[in-house]
Amino acid sequence: MIAKIGRSSNLIGTLSYNNSKMEQDKGEILMTNKIIETADRKYSVTQLARSFEPYLLANRKTEKHTLHISLNPDPKDKVSDEQYQEMAQIYMDQMGYGDQPFVVFKHTDIDRSHIHIVSVAVDENGKKISDTYEKIRSMKICRELEKKFKLISATEKQGQQNHKIFQPVDYIHGNIKSQIGSVIKRLPSYYQFQSLGEYNALLSLFNITVEKVEGELHGQLKRGLLYFPLDSQGKKAGNPFKASLFGKNAGINAIENHFTGYIHKNNDPLLKQHLRTSITEALQSSKDEQVFKKKLKKEGIDTIVRKNENGRIYGITFIDQQSKTVWNGSRLGKECSANIFNDCWNNNIKKEIKEPFAQQQKKSRADDGDSITKGSEVLFDLVNRSNKYENGLIESIGGFLPLVSGEDHEEENFADRMKKKRRQIKK
Repeated sequence: MIAKIGRSSNLIGTLSYNNSKMEQDKGEILMTNKIIETADRKYSVTQLARSFEPYLLANRKTEKHTLHISLNPDPKDKVSDEQYQEMAQIYMDQMGYGDQPFVVFKHTDIDRSHIHIVSVAVDENGKKISDTYEKIRSMKICRELEKKFKLISATEKQGQQNHKIFQPVDYIHGNIKSQIGSVIKRLPSYYQFQSLGEYNALLSLFNITVEKVEGELHGQLKRGLLYFPLDSQGKKAGNPFKASLFGKNAGINAIENHFTGYIHKNNDPLLKQHLRTSITEALQSSKDEQVFKKKLKKEGIDTIVRKNENGRIYGITFIDQQSKTVWNGSRLGKECSANIFNDCWNNNIKKEIKEPFAQQQKKSRADDGDSITKGSEVLFDLVNRSNKYENGLIESIGGFLPLVSGEDHEEENFADRMKKKRRQIKK
């Protein structure tokens, strides 16, 4: 199941969108919570809005006060109205909105039924309800709902989609240029990486490597990239292909722009904390490199180890398939650098890490007297579980993977039409 969380300052517009589905006989109200009831259990936009008015009047300074959440099971899932109602209540309770007024709409206008929940993000005193680590908490709840209601897992579907989209190059079958092109043309749209080393680590999963070439031609400095196919042993298995053969998006300028574009986005402290915790815990509980890799693989993290001819580890890269991010070990911290793994696996020197990083952070904050929010407590519980950072959400799959087929884009179109009407009225 995938969850999408939207926020806006337009309660009437959000209610009108869902009401329009009902007017087209493509939607219905499944349940309400703290909503003023009507005699016939039928509601207009105005009647629904009255239940939210006290909260909005008390609102102190939250600009995007309207909450619009959609819960989207897989098209193959069969979910009853009663199950949708229970899902909605559990989701809102665990997200901290269980005591808020909210309306649950069921939509049946596309190839899968799904629900929309409309509420407000400020409490009765006008204070904003904490959205700390909202995406992480939402993902965790979705995974729990999948298990409780025996739904198809969004994380499993994600893996299936990746398998269909990207196939490792098989140089024996020929047509190598086409095989390489099908990977590198779209890979940057799905993954975040910040250096040529990280890009190469990612490419190695698909039996490809890239080299940067520079030279002078007719007095001008020329730069470019060459792509090579690899065999099953990770060795070059054929002639190189110029990046220009695959279009400008595979060229050096586009790739370097990709590095720059994600330098800040790919330094999310929450994500780094999760990865460090997973890696250090796996290292402490693994007897060798293969066991270590298998442990991380179960958590959706691929490990690429680089060694010289003598077997010394000089580089290590981690690819988190959940967040679609690539990290050189040194960027995650000293405890994840190549030297640590070389000492452990080649020199039998294992440095003890007394506390997982997340626990150190939690303890440090408590010592400082800082209040730990409910969202933070959920986070620390999450990162210490074996299924850390399971992903999915529409937020988890986020901007990296296509949404499930039949995604409802009408909401955005409806909002655009409303904006145009308001502009016309002003004119």
